[in-house]
Formats: sequence, C-alpha cells, structure tokens
Amino acid sequence: MTALVERFGVAVRQLRVSNGWSQGQLAERSDLDRSYVGEIERGRVIASIVTAEKLATALQLDVALLLAHCQQLGERRDAQLINLSAIAR
Repeated sequence: MTALVERFGVAVRQLRVSNGWSQGQLAERSDLDRSYVGEIERGRVIASIVTAEKLATALQLDVALLLAHCQQLGERRDAQLINLSAIAR
C-alpha cells in the first residue's frame, strides 16, 4: 500500500486511542465493521472518502483535519529520516 494509506491508518489509530476507544467502539460510532476499522488502521485497505468522512465524524473532526493529521505524520516521519541520515554521516 501507499504511504498515505498507512499514515491514514496510523492517524485513525492514534485518534481512536486518544479518545480511549476500542476498535469496536469506533466502528459502532462510525457505522463500520470492527474488522474493517482494524484493516484501515493497519493500512491494508484503502478507505473511500465516504469511509474517511464517517471516521472523521465519529472522531468529532472535519475530514480535512483528519487528512491534515495524516500529512503531519508524514512530515514528522520525513524529518526523522533526515535526522537519522545526518547522524549516520
């Protein structure tokens, strides 16, 4: 899968955990199957925009903020890689 799909899953997991919810609780709140939420969090499936909106709504976010969180994760990862490569020199 692409890095975006993986980051989306990580973002969903982080936000779910920060709310203190299980996958089942997020699934119920977003009207999705628990196993599907797990697949999303592991970056194994590509969530549709409708699914992204359901998850964002359940997490009490605008879908744009959920996607922005994904972008921030990518930027942090890139910065870590740059720092690691500088250390390795």
